[in-house]
Amino acid sequence: MADGGRYRRRRHAAFSHVDGQVVRKPHQPHFQSRDYNPLNGDVQRWFEPVLPTLADNPVTQAIFDTCIAVISDVDAPVPNNPRHIELHQFRIETTPDHIGRPTPEGLHRDGVDWVFVMLVCRQNVRDGVTEIGAPDGTGLGSFLLEDPGDAVLLDDRRILHGVTEIHAVDPTCRAYRDVLVITFTR
Repeated sequence: MADGGRYRRRRHAAFSHVDGQVVRKPHQPHFQSRDYNPLNGDVQRWFEPVLPTLADNPVTQAIFDTCIAVISDVDAPVPNNPRHIELHQFRIETTPDHIGRPTPEGLHRDGVDWVFVMLVCRQNVRDGVTEIGAPDGTGLGSFLLEDPGDAVLLDDRRILHGVTEIHAVDPTCRAYRDVLVITFTR
C-alpha cells in the first residue's frame, strides 16, 4: 500500500457482460484515477488472478446474475455497450503492528457505476463497520457485515462508502476480514 501498510491481500479478475453472458477477460491490471483513490490511484496495479474455482463457481455466477438483474431494473442496458465487471477478493489483516484498514482512503467512490460487497469471513475481528454517505460527505448510515453472505449493492455514482478499521479481538491470534467486491461499469 502507498501508506506503507501490509494489511491487504487481493486477487482480481475482469469480465464483460454482453448478450446475457458474463465472460472472463484476459488478466489485466486494476486501475483507478487519483480522483477516486488518492492513496493508490493513477497506477496500474497487478494482482494475482482470481482462481477459476471461484470465478466459475455457481454461487459467483448467481451473484453476477442477481446484481445484473437489479442494476438493469435501474439502468437499462445500452445495446452494443457491454458492462465491464471487476471481481476483487480482499483479505484485510490486522496485527499488533499493523492496523487493518479496509478502506484507507476513507469515505469514497470507486469511479464505477455499481459496487457489490459481500462478507465471506470475519475471523477474530471487531469493527469493520460499513459507512455510507451522500456525495457531499454527509453521513447516511452505517451497518456491520457480520455473517458470511451479508451483502450490499451500492450505486457508486450517488453513494459514498467506506469501512472502519478492523482490530483483533485477541491480539495473540490471527485476525482478518475477507470480502468479495464486484464492480459494474458501462
